[in-house]
Amino acid sequence: MSDIILETKGLTKHYGGVHALEDADFVLRHGEHVAIMGDNGAGKSTFVRQITGVEQRTRGTVLFDQQEVNFSGPLDAREAGIETVFQTLALADDLNVPDNLFLGREKTKFDWLGPFRLLDYKGMRDDTLAGLVKTGVKIPNIKNTIANMSGGQRQCVAIARTATFASKLTIMDEPTAALGVQETEQVENIVRTLKEQGESLILVSHNMRQVFDLVDRIIVFRRGRIVANLNKEDTDGQDVVAYITGAKTGAEYEGAA
Repeated sequence: MSDIILETKGLTKHYGGVHALEDADFVLRHGEHVAIMGDNGAGKSTFVRQITGVEQRTRGTVLFDQQEVNFSGPLDAREAGIETVFQTLALADDLNVPDNLFLGREKTKFDWLGPFRLLDYKGMRDDTLAGLVKTGVKIPNIKNTIANMSGGQRQCVAIARTATFASKLTIMDEPTAALGVQETEQVENIVRTLKEQGESLILVSHNMRQVFDLVDRIIVFRRGRIVANLNKEDTDGQDVVAYITGAKTGAEYEGAA
């Protein structure tokens, strides 16, 4: 059985004449945590959007859990087992924690009543609490609406969705970009918990210290292309910056495997 959970081959996205992503070959193994780094506009978020079905790729192949996939949207990706924390979080401010975690996939009971099924509030609350425990997220009152929570708590709620459901892969796009030091530490502890539990993760980040603290491998994008595939133990921040800025060209790169 293959240990690869996600693989892309020749993944490409063009916006008219703009080549935002070009021939991205990428491999992620079960339980591995990989960082994606690069300057603004390097193709990092574009890459994530193609994997999760937010956008439709121009060409290329995505294999998830050894099956070729063509997600029509993020909901398809979620149902397949890919949970994504986008920069925008995609939370409903007027809803509480369980309602946000189950938004679009609510639990119901008395299904035999046909169209008159009832929402299973207790089931959603219990599963929410279990998800929070699994990730180590601490929310004092899950009945509070998202609007009444801090930025860090909001981010943690978004991350907790990955544990509430049977996710096979978690993708985090700049999860701590707008957070303070204490809130950032809380999110990073969640990432460490996911690692301990053997969950695969892709982390998009500009934070060099964070990347070297949390991941196994670093993929560098530049001008829409993958230019480096670096084991954390065999590189340093200066080397990564050299690839990001183009001081190193990535000519020796032979694929992110």
